[in-house]
Amino acid sequence: MQEIFQFIPAIVSFVSVLIIMPPFIKKMYEHGFVGTNMNNYNKPKIAELGGAVVFFGFALGAFSGIFVATYLNLFKLDLGVFFAGLCTIAIIAFIGFIDDIIGWKKGIRQWQHALFPIFAALPLMAVRIANPPISIPFIGLLPNEFFLPFGIVISFGFAYSLFAIPIGVTGASNATNMLAGLNGLEAGLALLIISTLAIISIANGKIEAAVFALSIIGALIAFLYYNWFPAKILGGDALTLMAGASIAVISILGDMEKIGIALMILYFIELFLKARTKFQGESFGVPQKTGLLLSPKEKKSLTHYFMAISPTTEKNVVKRILFVQGIICILALIAVYFNYIRIITI
Repeated sequence: MQEIFQFIPAIVSFVSVLIIMPPFIKKMYEHGFVGTNMNNYNKPKIAELGGAVVFFGFALGAFSGIFVATYLNLFKLDLGVFFAGLCTIAIIAFIGFIDDIIGWKKGIRQWQHALFPIFAALPLMAVRIANPPISIPFIGLLPNEFFLPFGIVISFGFAYSLFAIPIGVTGASNATNMLAGLNGLEAGLALLIISTLAIISIANGKIEAAVFALSIIGALIAFLYYNWFPAKILGGDALTLMAGASIAVISILGDMEKIGIALMILYFIELFLKARTKFQGESFGVPQKTGLLLSPKEKKSLTHYFMAISPTTEKNVVKRILFVQGIICILALIAVYFNYIRIITI
């Protein structure tokens, strides 16, 4: 029964974003916070900073989850762990918001994108999330601690907290920031991945991960209503960085690191393609007067390969990518169901 009440944060975040976004879009136009739709031949101006509203809706959803757990006792939350995850996502969203304010191509440098999320991971590192047992082929599960001479103890939990968590948060945040630039793409990919993690979290009793996932899902669905082609507002780095941080936090809290990595395979491909251009390549296509979006001659992004399949519109390019991501999500759910990838249950 408690699974039903876990959906309250999703409802709160969805309604919040849906209501707040129209006046927010109006204010963005009034104050000149607009960007250019690079995939439209006429290069229309679109309101920016939509990621700020997504974070606000997500935060309201998360706080409603805390209220339901603390005051109504409809389910239980580990508040220490939960607030650590919330702080990590909040810091990442703030970094993205600052980048958006400074402006496209004038904001935070690539090395800063890689460095700053490490500090955002500190709250999760501080609570020292316990990782699942480590298994080595032909050897089996390793003990959590190794005792060496002279009283020296090596803890895999400590190593996980010190190295794996910041790497995961940083990697996921930067990955979701690379595969972007088309109406509905960033939010659509994040929605599919986080929805998959939510299903697994609920099925395995990972309540903290489930509440986080459902809070961001509600906000993303409402945002997509305004961001789908033709977009009325853009999410910006606040959205992309926050989406990646959310995937990392949910995966860590739900002991689903392997699942989280598997679900982000498209981002790994994008990383390889962007690395070839020293991360100077962009995901935009070449818009035509007819409304079609063609691939550039030199393919620097995964989006360009989807454009090259056949001449089509920006909307259909996004649909193609989301379709592939949907297949990846289904395969991940099947792998978990048949225990090809195990989740440590409580």
